[in-house]
Order: sequence, then structure tokens, then C-alpha cells
Amino acid sequence: MGLLAGTIFDRPPHCDVCERLESECICPPPEPEQKQYLAPGKQTARLAVEKRKRGKMVTVIRGLNANDSDLPGLLTRLKTHCGAGGSMGDEDTLEIQGTHLDRIRAELQKIGYKVKG
Repeated sequence: MGLLAGTIFDRPPHCDVCERLESECICPPPEPEQKQYLAPGKQTARLAVEKRKRGKMVTVIRGLNANDSDLPGLLTRLKTHCGAGGSMGDEDTLEIQGTHLDRIRAELQKIGYKVKG
């Protein structure tokens, strides 16, 4: 006799839709909800280069709303394109290590963003 014998945890898991065992369930798997993001052409990215600790230069991208765009995905794409490190800054800020204004501007315009700076 097991520790959980006779409790609800002793039962094998059942499907919420058809009430069959999960191993016998014939229901189609639920489709993950995909979040709708604002089109890149309706957002304006503002670029700047700032000096950080010990004189290190950082390219900063502001003006993109975190709720309306996939900032982590965009950050990964820009870091790969520039061959540099980077991180999410405060709120809606992306930071790429080094001075990469021209590369980032070209890549953002290629994606469809409006760019200032």
C-alpha cells in the first residue's frame, strides 16, 4: 500500500475534455495562444550611444513598447546580427554592447521599424 493510496493523487490522470485516461485520450492537443504584436511599421525605435562604466560604449534602443512587441526575440536577433552581447535594460530599453548604430539602424529598417537617432 502506497503513501497516497486511496486519495485523488492515486488515480491516473484523466483528460479534462473527454474524461478518458490521458493515455487513451483521442482529443486533439490544445493549440498554444499566440500573442498578437503591434506591426513594426507602427513603432518608432530611438537609437543612441551611451558611455557606461570604465568608458564602455553601449548602443541603446528605446521607444519600443514591451507589451506590443517581442523585445527578447528582437534583442536576440540584433545581438546575433552585430556579433555582440547585450541585455534588456530598464523598462522598454534594449542595450547592445559597443557602437553599432549603423548596423542596428539597417537591421531595424529591414524588419520594418521606423528609426530615429
